Amino acid sequence: MTETKNNNGLKVLAGLLGVVLLGTIIYTVSLYQDKKKTETDLTEEKNLVVEDLNSLKSEYDKAILESNATNEELVSARDNIARYIDSVKTMKADISSLSRYRRQVGVLKAERKQLLKQVDSLTRSNTMIAMQRDSTYVELEKQTVFNDSLVVQNTQLADAVEKGSALNLSKFSIDAVRERNSGKLVSTSRAKSTDKFKVCFTVADNVIAEAGDREFFVEVLDPQGNVLGESYSKTNDDGASVTYSKGTNFYYENKSLDVCDYINKPSGDFQKGNYMVNVYDDKLKLLGTSKFALK
Repeated sequence: MTETKNNNGLKVLAGLLGVVLLGTIIYTVSLYQDKKKTETDLTEEKNLVVEDLNSLKSEYDKAILESNATNEELVSARDNIARYIDSVKTMKADISSLSRYRRQVGVLKAERKQLLKQVDSLTRSNTMIAMQRDSTYVELEKQTVFNDSLVVQNTQLADAVEKGSALNLSKFSIDAVRERNSGKLVSTSRAKSTDKFKVCFTVADNVIAEAGDREFFVEVLDPQGNVLGESYSKTNDDGASVTYSKGTNFYYENKSLDVCDYINKPSGDFQKGNYMVNVYDDKLKLLGTSKFALK
C-alpha cells in the first residue's frame, strides 16, 4: 500500500517536472523568437535610416550639380550625411542608437530644407543679376553704337562746317600796268612797258566763316613756268606745299571784300609770253586761276 502511494507521488512529481520543463522550453523558444524579431526589426529600422540618409545625400548631390557655383554649405552638409551613413552601417543596431539617428535624420531634413531654400533664393538672385548684367551689356552696346553714330555725325558736321566756312572768290582779275610819272597806273599789254602786275579778287561773303585776319597766297608763273618774286614756300597740315610769289593779308568780316595786291617786276623787263596766276587760301586750297599774255 505504502509502495503504491510512493509510486503515485513519483508520477505526480514527474508530471510537474515535465510541465515545468515544457514551460521552460516554450518560454525559451518564445524568448528566442522575440529576440530574432527584435533583431529583424532593428535591422529593418537601420536600413530605413540608411535609406533616408542616402536619399538626403542624393538630394544634396543634385543641388550641388545644379548649382552654378560650388556652395560650401551644401558640400559640407552632404559630406556630413556621408559620415552618418558610414556610421549607421557599421554600428551595432540597438533601439537607443537607432532612435538617436532617427532624430538626427529629422534634423538633417529640416537643415536640408533650409539650405535648399537659401540656395534657391541665391540662384534666383544670381539669375536676376545675370539678366540685369546682360541687359546692361545690351544697353552699353546700344549706347556705344549710338556714340559711334554721334561721332560720325559730328565728324561729318565738322567737315561740312569746315567746308562751308571756307572762303571763296567771286571775282578774280589780273592786269599788267605801267606807272606814269604822276604815279597813275595804266593798263598795258606790252612786256617792256609793264612795271607790275595788279592782282585783284573779291572774297565772297560767308556768314559761318570765322572773322579775323586772313592771308591768301599769290603765285605768278612766267612763260617758262618759274615763280616770279621771292618764291616763298608754304606747307599745309596734309604735307602739300606751294611756292608762291607773295602773301596778301586782309581782315575778313563775313562780308564781300575786294582785295588787290601787286607783283613787282623782276630785275630787267617782264618777258613776252603767257603768264599764269594762282590764288590759294591759308590752307593752300586753290581758289582761282587766271592766264594772260604780254607782247
